[in-house]
Amino acid sequence: MSGNSFGTIFKVTTFGESHGTAVGCIIDGCPAGLPLGIEDIAKELRRRRPGTGTASSSRSEEDVPEILSGLYQGKTLGTPIAVIIKNNDQKSDDYKALEDCFRPGHADWSWEAKYGFRDPRGGGRSSGRETAGRVAAGAVAKVFLAANNITIKAWTAAAAGIEAPCPGEAAFDMEEAEKNPLRVPCKKTAAEINAALEALKAAGNSTGGTDSAGGIVACSVSGLPPGLGEPVFDKLDALLGHAILSIGACKGIEFGTGFAAASAKGSENNDAPLLPPSSVLQSKTTAAFKSNNCGGILGGISNSMDIFFRAAFKPTPSIAKEQSTIDKNGAPRHITIQGRHDMCIVPRVVPVVEAMSALVIADLLLIQRCAKL
Repeated sequence: MSGNSFGTIFKVTTFGESHGTAVGCIIDGCPAGLPLGIEDIAKELRRRRPGTGTASSSRSEEDVPEILSGLYQGKTLGTPIAVIIKNNDQKSDDYKALEDCFRPGHADWSWEAKYGFRDPRGGGRSSGRETAGRVAAGAVAKVFLAANNITIKAWTAAAAGIEAPCPGEAAFDMEEAEKNPLRVPCKKTAAEINAALEALKAAGNSTGGTDSAGGIVACSVSGLPPGLGEPVFDKLDALLGHAILSIGACKGIEFGTGFAAASAKGSENNDAPLLPPSSVLQSKTTAAFKSNNCGGILGGISNSMDIFFRAAFKPTPSIAKEQSTIDKNGAPRHITIQGRHDMCIVPRVVPVVEAMSALVIADLLLIQRCAKL
């Protein structure tokens, strides 16, 4: 098991290292006849690319995709779709001084333990650069989902310790999330988070080392039919959990009311059904329950309500502040990490969360076609 592939029918393998020639993906199992163009992939990669906003790395990758196979006359062939994204702005020398050290908070130590050998340039395969392949594959899945009237929207729910308004609150504006580089669904909160990050940067400039911040990405899936998810081990929330937790720096996920449900009463947390499944399947309504504390998933199976989850991401471990560590021989070292890194990865993770969600749901849609006559 190499851990580089994901999915059952709609299956994706990503490849490439942060400072290698290219990163990319191979998508197998996408149905034939799906209209697909290079711009469908390019627009999602532009949302993920570095170099915009206070929070982002200054690494300047254009992230222009090339489709090598699987398309003819603007439609998928049903054969493997190969996509590559060239790396053009690597600065590998930034990592020379760290080749024999284990960077705190990074995968260096654990990769060394597993393989006995690793690529120290930007973290190699464990770098956030790997997610470009995920986003490219997710873009194809999104086109498939759009053809089935399913949409996925994620946003920055919190960053630098500041919470954004929640869906249903007056200040929540989903359109605003794509208008500011922090992807916050509220102009006022976006300004507050940006000020907090600028203050963090200024403090680092005066003390000799900029720090970083973490945050939360929220995601909503609408238009999902009831019945997706495979009991017992391949439940919809279990598969989404697998997908989202596989994103580097993700440290937690909750669905619906999440951890708040642990302190609620059953009478408060239960979602009362309003319509039977037969009515929902015939009318394609999404108002099948009185509330949605379960986040659209009951018994690991979609119930036609919007899927809703929140995922927590830790602060970027690559910081310019001096940190203590050890080298490969166990000798103590003090290091400052050079190079270009995101002060807060949350805004750039938003399209990655959408992509991984799309891969799960596209796969389950195809699996569901085998569930009953």
